Amino acid sequence: MTTDFQEWARGRQECIETSLQSLLPAAAIAPERLHGSMRYAVLGGGKRVRPLLAFAAGELSGGSEERVTIVAAAVELIHAYSLVHDDLPCMDDDILRRGKPTCHVEYDEATALLVGDSLQSLAFELLTGSHLADTPQVQLNMIKRLAQAAGSRGMAGGQAIDLANVGKTLSLPELELMHIHKTGALIRAAVMLGAHCGNKLNDEQLESLDHFAEHIGLAFQVVDDVLDAEATTATLGKTAGKDAEHNKPTYVSILGVSRARELAEELRHEAYQSLEGFDGDAVRLRQVTDFIIQREF
Repeated sequence: MTTDFQEWARGRQECIETSLQSLLPAAAIAPERLHGSMRYAVLGGGKRVRPLLAFAAGELSGGSEERVTIVAAAVELIHAYSLVHDDLPCMDDDILRRGKPTCHVEYDEATALLVGDSLQSLAFELLTGSHLADTPQVQLNMIKRLAQAAGSRGMAGGQAIDLANVGKTLSLPELELMHIHKTGALIRAAVMLGAHCGNKLNDEQLESLDHFAEHIGLAFQVVDDVLDAEATTATLGKTAGKDAEHNKPTYVSILGVSRARELAEELRHEAYQSLEGFDGDAVRLRQVTDFIIQREF
């Protein structure tokens, strides 16, 4: 990973952290417990991969940092809400997230449920309260895209498929369908919302960017599955080995670790191919791709 990219990524991560700190309600504002737990769930953790993708796509399309920052914050709030709900006893029942107790452990289940609800609402409040695109129609389409990515045709639907298939054997296409929804939809939304903050890209280029996002979304999940199988809890910041313990279908359970790693590399190559028409203008997207593939591998 180049020093140049590390400096760029650190700057964007600091930018989104500062923005989230200011956009989230202060813990001293009533209801204090809910607002404090929202800040607990969002701040001070995570690699901020989705914001990095939004910033990289925004740079490619000529979007202003002010616009992209709002989009990146909205996507990260949706992601954080999904983690809070995924960790609940009725879902994955986990006690550790980003190296600290999960939200329902630190507070309680009812509070964690409300945290997720509130973070999702705040995300859409941000998208509707700022001027993010050159035309109202583009901005409406951005809002619609994030809503679909979070809903039954995206992340929530993918989680439903996941829960319905615990203990079952899935084919590789079935597993990919699940993760196109569960993980890939929000990653694609991060890329495309960032891209729509600017106006430099034509329809063909936007389609290529969407193909890139689809491949990198799947690659992200493949790497996640390998890390869950091989990394330690201390490294992950969450409980390692949970997928195998719960008998959940993963890329590792279907393919084995070695083939899963090969698949991650194949998906990286396909993502790179989708960016060929952008030449050197997509350097940040390629660097974030490498960051995703190589994390703790």
